Amino acid sequence: MGIGLVTVALLAACSTGGLNFGPSGTTSGGTTSSDTLPTASGRTFGSGPVRVALLLPLSGDPSLVQVGTSLANASELAVDFIQNSGTIQDNITVVVKDTGDGAGGATQAAREALAEGASLILGPLRADQVTAAGQVARAAGIPVIGFSNNSGAAAPGIYLLNVLPETEMKRSMSYVNKIGKRAYAGVFPTTAFGRIQEGAFRQAAADLGLAARAVYNFSSEAEARTIVTQLTPLIQAGQIDTVFIPDRATAPSFANLLAEAGIEPGKVQLVGSADWNGDASIYNTTTLAGAIFPAVDDAGLAALTPEYQAKFGGTPHPLSTIAYTATILANASSLANGTPRYDRAQLTLPAGFNGRDGVFRFLANGRSEYALVIKQVAIGSASIAEGAKL
Repeated sequence: MGIGLVTVALLAACSTGGLNFGPSGTTSGGTTSSDTLPTASGRTFGSGPVRVALLLPLSGDPSLVQVGTSLANASELAVDFIQNSGTIQDNITVVVKDTGDGAGGATQAAREALAEGASLILGPLRADQVTAAGQVARAAGIPVIGFSNNSGAAAPGIYLLNVLPETEMKRSMSYVNKIGKRAYAGVFPTTAFGRIQEGAFRQAAADLGLAARAVYNFSSEAEARTIVTQLTPLIQAGQIDTVFIPDRATAPSFANLLAEAGIEPGKVQLVGSADWNGDASIYNTTTLAGAIFPAVDDAGLAALTPEYQAKFGGTPHPLSTIAYTATILANASSLANGTPRYDRAQLTLPAGFNGRDGVFRFLANGRSEYALVIKQVAIGSASIAEGAKL
């Protein structure tokens, strides 16, 4: 399904049908032969002339390795789709590079990729690694499409293909305003990412002309209890009707503390983050029933899962859809075969793209915006309260 673009190839969202790449997607041939490139080191897939590096953690922290492996597999599935379509030009060869679990590994992987002639870097996963790889790539004039959700890693030419706190806050705040909530408080951990979430909360309120009446920070249980003590009379008096508690790990505790303080169900609207999606502890906390949070539409992951299981076994990590989308985007003829390749003006057209998780667009500052659904927590599950919107 297209979204109004003519000059930029389009991606499929969640449908199981074919992807629409626009008028340039059925041509043949490339601008540079892969025979002129140095031999690449690493797992490769695809046979197109344009080399694209995929930087992922494949060694080190086992939890990161699991995610990295899943994303690499999803990228391979995207290349399989391209090659099996019969109508889509095979423009790229993907070379997977291991970043390990530190910034130094990302720097080395990026250097190797550029030495081997990569025209685009996809990944890495963590913010510090995106920053490290981005520094190498920007010096060479090569764009990066990283997978971190930490907007601090974004910069012109370093794009983040993930749901960012700024997008989450704006989507959530628009929704609660639509349902009649007018007075907001935000509660954020005293961490680097917590500060980004707080900044996103303040910015969304300012952009939308809404009332962010209180902001709280915590780094301990004692501080959390103090915040609840301060919030309770404001909620009871109707001076606060919505509380944003995006931190997934502590959200159940905050909801329980509010209940212990005498805040009855429905008295205040609790709002989470996309990080809540699929989390059993969130869904099984009775005091979070009725809370809402933004999320990507699950249909994309649901469509990818059987393909993944058939080829690799197991279940793909939820971020796998991002790697799939990034690979399809990298193959788009107007980007891969453009002059220059992966031109910033083409990557940041306002109409954006329609990917495996739905509509998204890159901004000139490297950040992205996603069309997100709003989900509402019920005991043991969550359901869609409003469909996907930017």
